[in-house]
Amino acid sequence: MVKKTLAQYLPGQYAQIVSVAEHAMGAKLIEMGFYPGKRVQVLFRAPFRGPFAIDAGGAVLSLREDEASLIETIDC
Repeated sequence: MVKKTLAQYLPGQYAQIVSVAEHAMGAKLIEMGFYPGKRVQVLFRAPFRGPFAIDAGGAVLSLREDEASLIETIDC
């Protein structure tokens, strides 16, 4: 099982969240629905390292790359 951050995924790929970094933004990410055990899909990535569109259980959420890098995942 290889862990990587959500920022490393390409559009169309699925991931399961393993943990969210203990960071000032970490609690906000969990409140948004990015919690351990959740399965998510990267829908879109804006050009030039722009934000991600993530499907988190039917809700489409936008994350910046630095925010996505706080979410540790595994492939699923």
